[in-house]
Amino acid sequence: MVAATGYMVWVGRVISVLVSLVFAMSAFMKLKGGAEVTQGMAHLGLPESLIMPLAILEISCVVIFLIPATSVLGAILLTGYIGGAICTHLRVGDPFFLQIALGIFVWLGLSLRENRLKGLIPLRTL
Repeated sequence: MVAATGYMVWVGRVISVLVSLVFAMSAFMKLKGGAEVTQGMAHLGLPESLIMPLAILEISCVVIFLIPATSVLGAILLTGYIGGAICTHLRVGDPFFLQIALGIFVWLGLSLRENRLKGLIPLRTL
């Protein structure tokens, strides 16, 4: 198994932090509340009572993702959260490409900074 170089680890960290900022901003918007959040939840067919639990869930997943010892679990949790978002957007006919890209970047950032994944998901080289 080839160890990740320092450069690749830092690229992975930067990608992971940027993805985490997107989730943190989303959670902050939910915590802040406002007409836009309420309208968005109504558009998606979700009750207002879910705003706070969703914000707490997002923040929790991001924290677990950013801690190196639990980063794989955090990526799994964030992937599940993204899956729910994709399903919700599909149900109302909204585009969901941003969520797919976000999921790809969660795993790209993690795979660049985490050597344990290279043993679990080996990529073939020519």
